[in-house]
Amino acid sequence: MKNYSEIYEQELTDNVIPFWMKYSKDEVAGGYFNCLDRFGNVYDTDKFMWLQAREVWTFATLYNEQEAKPEWLEMAKHGADFIEKHGRDAEGNWYFSLDQSGKPLVQPYNIFSDCFASMAFAALYKADPQEKYAQIAKDTFNNILKRQANPKGKYNKAYPGTRNLKNFALPMILSNLSLEMEHLLDKQTVDDLLKAVIHEVMEVFYQKDSGLILENVNLDGSFSDSFDGRLVNPGHTIEAMWFMMDLGVRLNDQKLIEKATEIALHTLEYGWDKEFGGIFYFMDIKNQPQQQLEWDQKLWWVHLEALVCMAKGYELTGREECKVWFDKLHDYTWDRFRDPEHGEWFAYLNRRGEVLLPLKGGKWKCCFHVPRALFQVSKTFAKITA
Repeated sequence: MKNYSEIYEQELTDNVIPFWMKYSKDEVAGGYFNCLDRFGNVYDTDKFMWLQAREVWTFATLYNEQEAKPEWLEMAKHGADFIEKHGRDAEGNWYFSLDQSGKPLVQPYNIFSDCFASMAFAALYKADPQEKYAQIAKDTFNNILKRQANPKGKYNKAYPGTRNLKNFALPMILSNLSLEMEHLLDKQTVDDLLKAVIHEVMEVFYQKDSGLILENVNLDGSFSDSFDGRLVNPGHTIEAMWFMMDLGVRLNDQKLIEKATEIALHTLEYGWDKEFGGIFYFMDIKNQPQQQLEWDQKLWWVHLEALVCMAKGYELTGREECKVWFDKLHDYTWDRFRDPEHGEWFAYLNRRGEVLLPLKGGKWKCCFHVPRALFQVSKTFAKITA
């Protein structure tokens, strides 16, 4: 077996993190440049709150769990200072985007800005236990819980009462965020939240008849035969399943781990492009035409999350199918997404697996999925081979 632990750690520390350390730090206005081309040049100076917070989390977590390098902690605090100063409206909701100087560009319509801000400051508090970091994380988390029934609030474009759907992404994120926040929350809050999100993910959105997870269901959990109701996002499902595996470890629940592994394996088989390889971005559970024109693209985060999931599935269940899938995903992903010449990884491939956009950072890609996956896989295989 390849020494995956060593390969993934070396890629993290020698190729990926140096790219962001060198190019993303805004020394003038604070925070990070998000939009970087293949060579690290800044092609747009807007700053997206998801991405700013995710980079804070990445460097804080690497400092906490990989190596206590002072430059990593300084990098995390550099971003945290910027978003603490500019990131929220008067009610404490986190904006979607800012201009370079920190002036708001897009209103706080998206609760995931809050999710990643909470996650970032919770991780930073572990690295540098200043009470203000804990308070920001807890205040934001409590705001998320208040908003979860109507995440977009006054910014919701949907007409009320006609087709009320709930989305998979929030319970999925909360299943991970609850563990990220655990050191700042009382045990009862965490236990109650874990029970609720596991139920939502594994019983409400999971469809027993197909063995797949839907992105949207009616408020009562029933199927909506519509574009949104038929939507399957294999990457979301697979990422959520390694969150469920982590919860299974936390709760000592082997049945949850086994079920999550089975769902992930089934989703990989379902979502794998049998003609060109790679995992489809979006699918329709009834095989109807889709509204997302990018449905057949191959995205970096989807494949990286699948690598993490299969590594954890192999570690926790010993199922050989997980190892077979990991090898297959590793070969596809490293051959097509990794940029050996200029560092970091590409994000968007066409269906044939060719680079579609040569960016390294943009409105949705930042210093998060690649380093997190490399870190997770390295640590998981270190445990497997120990």
